[in-house]
Amino acid sequence: MYLFTRKSGESWLCLLVFLLFPFISSYPAASQNQPPEIAKQHFAKGLSALKAGDGGMAVAHFSQVLKSDPEWVEAYVNRGLGYLLQDEVTKALQDFDQALTLQPDSFEALYNRGRTYTRMGEPKKAVADYSQALKIRQDDWQVYYNRGNAYLDAGQPKEALKDYDQALRLKPDAPEILHNRGLALLEEGKPAEALQAFDQVLLLNPEYARAYFNKGQALRALGRKEEAAQAFREFLKKGEPGADKALLEKSLAILNNMALD
Repeated sequence: MYLFTRKSGESWLCLLVFLLFPFISSYPAASQNQPPEIAKQHFAKGLSALKAGDGGMAVAHFSQVLKSDPEWVEAYVNRGLGYLLQDEVTKALQDFDQALTLQPDSFEALYNRGRTYTRMGEPKKAVADYSQALKIRQDDWQVYYNRGNAYLDAGQPKEALKDYDQALRLKPDAPEILHNRGLALLEEGKPAEALQAFDQVLLLNPEYARAYFNKGQALRALGRKEEAAQAFREFLKKGEPGADKALLEKSLAILNNMALD
């Protein structure tokens, strides 16, 4: 989690694992125009609420901050994150927009607006924001990773692969990057290479449930039915009933169809 230190003047998508870590803007360092003490206290309490995952409390505190200083960029960013925690994406977008109106080169606002566009199903807009964020911070693997996800969401697997490769150069052997790289390879019609990616994931983390499902898909595409069935059965053991419900049901359907072949 990155903190700001000063106040500024069936598509494959259902299978994606998105790493959407927020970039929280922390309390600004001392400046000539300090906000009132009560605003500082609300800012600090808002940060604590965000870190605790309490979106409602975060929104309340940062709203108080903005009553004292309606041009406090970091307060808009952080209130936007609070709204995201409550799934109020439209309000979050409005706050990130306002932050960027005040400071067009705010990395945190660009990155988090990209996250918001991703959640709103607008991958091209997400790509644009991530691209702007990368002009400010060129060596952040999370931005490359999430832009890769947005490219894949937009039906551009070749561009996604470029970003996943760059993310891996910055963070080698990251299971989540390797996994989604495998999805892009599947989308590109390269199941053998995708299989290698999913096998790498499972070497790094044998409990990475969705890698078994997608390994099964790659093996099916290669005509290796018995191995595919084993991968789907393994996913049925490891998948989470809530988060993976749709994929668990799909795995059962695939196994039933394979049994009839």
